Amino acid sequence: MASDSQKPAEISRRLLVFGAPLFLAACQTTGTSPTLSPAVSMYGPVGSEPFPVDAVDVSELDPKYLRQEVAFSGKYPPGSIVVDVEQRFLYLVQPGGRAIRYGVGVGKQGYSYRGWATIKRKEKWPSWTPTPNMIRLQPERYGPYARGLPGGEENPLGPRALYLYDGDRDTMFRLHGTIEPWSIGEQVSSGCVRLLNQDIIDLYERVPLGTRVYVM
Repeated sequence: MASDSQKPAEISRRLLVFGAPLFLAACQTTGTSPTLSPAVSMYGPVGSEPFPVDAVDVSELDPKYLRQEVAFSGKYPPGSIVVDVEQRFLYLVQPGGRAIRYGVGVGKQGYSYRGWATIKRKEKWPSWTPTPNMIRLQPERYGPYARGLPGGEENPLGPRALYLYDGDRDTMFRLHGTIEPWSIGEQVSSGCVRLLNQDIIDLYERVPLGTRVYVM
């Protein structure tokens, strides 16, 4: 796990702004136009998608949950994903003792997955069907969706989903987006790990099938 996850003063942080367009948008302009921060640019609306991906109001989030590069130490190899359920962080391990860190929302007490799994399926704008257990526990909330909900802006999985498998068995746990950005940093889900939509799009592009995921 990241040795500095509980020591903010010791973390060497920098928000990740990828691509020249985002960099230019973050630069100060002439005249009276305001300067856009890297976070505002990084979490702006996403184009070229079949459904809207709205901007995130980053002022409503704790800055520690915004995507950033941090120092990382541990036994996990580069390219693997480590989810720290207690701290509400997901790390994509990089070479050289670094990691890309994302804020996440996690499952309620007793619902979170623990252990390791492998990403064996990736979907853009995935459909969603509540599990039988979800329907049993909250029939009024999940019963209407027993036959599934197609991908779209109202789908709770958001624009991307990464499916976790134990061998050939679907664990029924996912890494996915969210239609509730306020839930990042909270313990609210039925067990899956949710990211901001801009973050799950970013993570989706970075990890191939076969990626190992450790949930601690």
